[in-house]
Amino acid sequence: MTDVMYDAGTQLGAGGFQTLQVEERVDRLAVRLHRPEARNAIDQAMVDELHVVCAYLERTPKVLILSGTPANPDTGARAVFASGADIAQLRERRRDDALAGINSGVFDRIAKLPMPVIAALDGYALGGGAELAYAADLRIGTADLRMGNPETNLGILAAAGATWRLKELVGEPVAKQILLAGKVLTGEDCLAVGLITELVDPETLLDAAHALADSIAGQDPLAVRITKAVFHAPREVHPLIDTLAQGMLFESPAKFDRMQAFLDRKKK
Repeated sequence: MTDVMYDAGTQLGAGGFQTLQVEERVDRLAVRLHRPEARNAIDQAMVDELHVVCAYLERTPKVLILSGTPANPDTGARAVFASGADIAQLRERRRDDALAGINSGVFDRIAKLPMPVIAALDGYALGGGAELAYAADLRIGTADLRMGNPETNLGILAAAGATWRLKELVGEPVAKQILLAGKVLTGEDCLAVGLITELVDPETLLDAAHALADSIAGQDPLAVRITKAVFHAPREVHPLIDTLAQGMLFESPAKFDRMQAFLDRKKK
């Protein structure tokens, strides 16, 4: 774990990261993966810094927007979300490293954050980069998006969530094309199979992500948090957990205030 530490009252946007660029607002945290020299390959330093972000958001629940490096017309550099795990580091990892679940651990932590996670995807989202995107609650992308899991071509498997999250997201036939045959989806492909919910221009990608965050921010935060938790609960605990969660919300001040506001507007 990185030695950059923050207490619950510290704003992460103040700096201190090497592989991330962070902007904090009252109701959200926008995190840009920032290793452009390595096409945002996910290395140990980035994993450590993502853990710092998660620790903060677990204490201070906010919407998280994840994005990558936009295209740079001046240099000709293409956009990239994350090109995958850092192959130089991956090449040297052995069995104990795999059993430690380095990437899967942080991606699972991101998936379980209290408030929704939005992935804004442009350019390459491959391997571990794709698995990071699969861990988000909501994904939007551009026509230039290229998403897939080429791990089997490297003699390994996509072990950081793709083998089960991808099947849940797009169904078994498409997931097997990606995982077993190395199919890479375009932005249009991702929209067609439901892997992203919106296709936008690269110039408006972050604006669209913030607009989605605005929609979430307009809801009652406690109701959003509990709905996300209930949504991801195992099938066998429903409908009991739904009933218990609703019982909690029925006692919340926001429920009375928001319903009264609705009734007041209806009278006008």
